Amino acid sequence: MNRKTILFVHQSSELYGSDKMLFCLVRDLKNTNLYTPIVVLPHEGPLKDILRKENIKVIVAPVTKVSRKMFKIGNLLLLPFKLLKALRYLKKELKGETIDLIHSNTLAVLLGAFYAKQEKIKHLWHVHEIIEHPRAVNKTYSVFVDKFSDLVVYNSKASLDALCNKRTSLINKSQVIWNGLDREAPKTPNLEVSKIRKTLFKGYNLDTQYIGLVGRINRWKGHLLMLEAYHKVSKNHPNTKLIFIGSPPPNQEFFRDSVLHKIKELGIESHCEIVPFRENIWPLYDSLDIVVVPSTEPEPFGLVAIESMLSQKLVIAANHGGLREIIAHEKTGLLFVPNDDNDLALKLTKSIEEKEYSNQLAASGFQSVISDFCLEKYVSSFRKVYLEIESKQVKE
Repeated sequence: MNRKTILFVHQSSELYGSDKMLFCLVRDLKNTNLYTPIVVLPHEGPLKDILRKENIKVIVAPVTKVSRKMFKIGNLLLLPFKLLKALRYLKKELKGETIDLIHSNTLAVLLGAFYAKQEKIKHLWHVHEIIEHPRAVNKTYSVFVDKFSDLVVYNSKASLDALCNKRTSLINKSQVIWNGLDREAPKTPNLEVSKIRKTLFKGYNLDTQYIGLVGRINRWKGHLLMLEAYHKVSKNHPNTKLIFIGSPPPNQEFFRDSVLHKIKELGIESHCEIVPFRENIWPLYDSLDIVVVPSTEPEPFGLVAIESMLSQKLVIAANHGGLREIIAHEKTGLLFVPNDDNDLALKLTKSIEEKEYSNQLAASGFQSVISDFCLEKYVSSFRKVYLEIESKQVKE
């Protein structure tokens, strides 16, 4: 059987949620010896580095990324020219390559859709986002994705419902494939955990409980909400620390500044630490006791919850979006009322005070994630999808 070449177009070269899932997918597809992946990224970065280590071809090219700034009149007028330039560049870089399928990984990139249309190549759109506002953009995107894709895959039912918006023609070509992940790193030795707690977390003593929020510091990941809830909890539980693990987006350091300002305003400087993002995240998960996912807007999926559960940590998450598909309340974790710092504080208090209960939930969460969200299931589901698109090509 001849190997099929799939062109993946992605929005960043970092190692957050959708970046990690792309890496896992293309690496495992390549190792099946059925596919040759080529990945298009907008810039240099850690994702490009680890792809190259796996001998996967990477092209750095303008991917025509969608952002809020793009919807300004001036930027909209320039968009066709940017697209044409990007299309020419990509065609030049792909000279001599026969592309069998284009996989646009996230709604934020337009290059794959237009290149597929221009070159008459089948196009799969992999949706990792929920666009709630502005509603006009959501409606426009659903039409656009419908017209520019042969098949649409969503990382959760929540992201499917958000985009399809009762558009029957789009629903008919849509399906859900939950993200899947395996933990390849061994459990962190106790000595290293102690070192991380003392140095990075600036821990107090052996009885301190560490509460973590892992993820990019941005507008909607819930850092300020987390601080309000933790402030209430820490009054009665001073032997705890709140650890933020992650960094703001490039050139948006003001998000981190707002977190630091809030910490100072609440007077909890000695109870909070911010640890910058790092590639090897597993030792940090192993050094936490509880992980909170307090996103103020619906998470399309919630990879941090999966990683935490793989590390056998109790997860407390906002009860909306894809997180509801991962966590069964009071069975595999805890869910709190979205944007309600009082309810989050209650869930945190219960988790801190009832350690045996928390450990039982963490153990159940671990069993759930290795059963329902494993990497093998994720990759095999995409292989079936690719075969489905290929069969459509034959019929036509």
